Amino acid sequence: MVCALAAAVCFGTATVLQAVAAREAGEGGGGEAALLLRALRQWRYLAGLALDGLGFLFQIAALRSIPIYAVSAALASSLAVTAVVAARLLRVRLSGTEWGAVGVVCAGLAMLGLAAGPEGEVAGSETLKWAMLATALAMLVLALLGGRLSGRMRALVLGLGAGFGFGVVEVSVRLIDSLHPADLLTNPAAYALLIGGAAAFILLTSALQRGSVTTATAGMVIGETIGPAAIGVIWLGDRTREGLTWLAALGFAVAVAGALALARFGEAPVAEEA
Repeated sequence: MVCALAAAVCFGTATVLQAVAAREAGEGGGGEAALLLRALRQWRYLAGLALDGLGFLFQIAALRSIPIYAVSAALASSLAVTAVVAARLLRVRLSGTEWGAVGVVCAGLAMLGLAAGPEGEVAGSETLKWAMLATALAMLVLALLGGRLSGRMRALVLGLGAGFGFGVVEVSVRLIDSLHPADLLTNPAAYALLIGGAAAFILLTSALQRGSVTTATAGMVIGETIGPAAIGVIWLGDRTREGLTWLAALGFAVAVAGALALARFGEAPVAEEA
């Protein structure tokens, strides 16, 4: 759980840096690929990627030790980290309700920490591995065509797509049993992890720059928590401590609800003028 929380701190801080870079990169024209290339020239975006890489290592360690539902909720709590970092570094004012939401997220994570058992010991089937690869490819197509979407649903679709991409990464980590090169090359989950992660980053960059940030981030939180958590429980054998299933379910719901209340921090606001 400590590793999951460390990942949330890295991801939440990275969001502040990437959001500012994505906004500046959006001043030019071109499609999604051009937007990503311009963002990669910003030092803040690169610093954010470095934090994302560190967070990913913490995420892998957490997924190897505790159930997916606990890791998913912890990663969703990165929005609380983003809110606090934005308040400190960008001098963004948080309302009393938003500070309350930060507290709610912490309470939900505390309940999950008490109730979560060890990771499930059920091996993922070949069907599930190929399903993750198919989902990752679908999200990559959405990422490449996302610039053509328009209307009110655009932000929600991009946000959900990013969430599904990150969810594929979470599940795929559990489906990789061996790190031997020969095994990785023949494991569909390894390709799903790489493709899903890349698609999620492209979709998230696009969602940060265009459309309703709150809607996009809410979609991302839903996409990266509910589906992976269900897969972990139903197909990978994730369980809670004896007699604490109710506490885990409540903690998961409370943490995700608190994260959704902080959805506007999916893109850190510009610092307020004096």
